Amino acid sequence: MYFDAASSEPLHPQAREALLAAIDVGWADPARLYNQARRAHLLLEQARTEVAEALGARADEVSFTSSGTQAVHLGVLGTLHGRRRAGRHLVTSAVEHSSVLHAAGVHERDGGTVEAVGVSLTGRVEIDRFAEAVARPGTALACLQTANHEVGTLQPVAQAAAACRANGVPLLVDAAQTAGRVPVPSGWSVLTASAHKWGGPAGVGVLAVRKGTRFRSFLPEDEREHRRVPGFENVPGIVAAAAALRAMAAEAAQEQARLSELVAKIRETVPKIVPDVEVIGEPVERAPHIVTFSCLYVDGEALLTELDKAGFAVSSGSSCTASSLRPSHVLEAMGVLTHGNVRVSLPRGTSAAEVDRFLAVLPDLVHRIREDAGVA
Repeated sequence: MYFDAASSEPLHPQAREALLAAIDVGWADPARLYNQARRAHLLLEQARTEVAEALGARADEVSFTSSGTQAVHLGVLGTLHGRRRAGRHLVTSAVEHSSVLHAAGVHERDGGTVEAVGVSLTGRVEIDRFAEAVARPGTALACLQTANHEVGTLQPVAQAAAACRANGVPLLVDAAQTAGRVPVPSGWSVLTASAHKWGGPAGVGVLAVRKGTRFRSFLPEDEREHRRVPGFENVPGIVAAAAALRAMAAEAAQEQARLSELVAKIRETVPKIVPDVEVIGEPVERAPHIVTFSCLYVDGEALLTELDKAGFAVSSGSSCTASSLRPSHVLEAMGVLTHGNVRVSLPRGTSAAEVDRFLAVLPDLVHRIREDAGVA
C-alpha cells in the first residue's frame, strides 16, 4: 500500500494514455518547421494552454522545466537576477522546501541577504513578521509555499501576497503539494510546481512568471520556453503532465474531500491507539492528503522499515536517519518532536479499508520497537 503521494503521486491513467500516444506523434523537435515538428509544437502549446488554465495563468506565462526543483531554482534566482536594481534581500519562511533554501544559499554566497521568517507550532508562517520582512528596503523577492511538504500545513498565501503587493515585492509561490488538489491562491508573481506530484510523469516541472514581473535567467540564454528554460522540451512528458493535471483537477472536489476525511481519521485515531505520539501540523487548514506524527522513544528508520515489511510505503519528515544524522529543518523550525517521525500522504483512490489496516498494524510495530529499545 503506497502512502507516499507527497513524494510522488502514482501515474494517473489518463496521463499514461496521453504519454503513450504522444511518444508516437510528439517526438520531433517542436522548434523546427517540418510536418513532424509542427505536430509536436501543436501538442506542446495545447498542453501549455491546459496547464496555464488549471493554474490560473496565461499560456505565455508558463514554461516547462525538467523538474519542480529546477523550476524553483530558476524562479528564485531568475527573479532575483532580474530585480538586482531593486535590492538583494530575499525573504522566505523557515519551512520552505530545500530547493528554495538551496537557491537562497547561492544568493547569499553571491553577496545577497536572506531572511527566514519563523513559524508557529503547527508550521504556519508568522504572517505579521513576514509582512514586516517584505517591507524592508531592498527586498527583491519573497517565497512562500502553498502547503508544507512535510506536515501539510496550508500557508496564508493570500495575506502574504497582499503584503508583497503593498510593498512592490514579487511573491514566488511553490505549489508543488497543492496543484491539482486545491485551487491555486491568487496574488503570486512566480509559481512553481512539479508534475509527478499530481500524477504526471517525473521529469516535468512548471515555472510560471506573471507578465510585468522582472525576470532574467542566470543561465546562458536559450530561445526555447520564453528564454527562461534552456534545452529541448520533453513533449510527451509535458502532454502527459497536462492530461494528469486536467484529470486531477476535474475530480479534486470529490476525491480530495474523501482523502481529507481519511486523513482526519488517522489524525484522530493514532493518539488514541499509540501512547506518547505527537500529531504535527494544522488540524484543519492543511493539504487534504498529508498527515504527520512523531512517536517518542522510536527510531524513525526502524519504524519505516517495519511498516515497509508490513506492506506500507510511507515516508518521514525527518532525515535524522540519513548519514548526516540531521533532523528535518521543518520540524526543527516548528519546535516539535523530530525523531520517530512518520509522514503518511494518501494517493488518489486510497480506500478506507487500507487506512484501517494501517491503523491496525501501527500500534504493535511501535510497541515492538520500543520494547527492543528497552523503553516499552
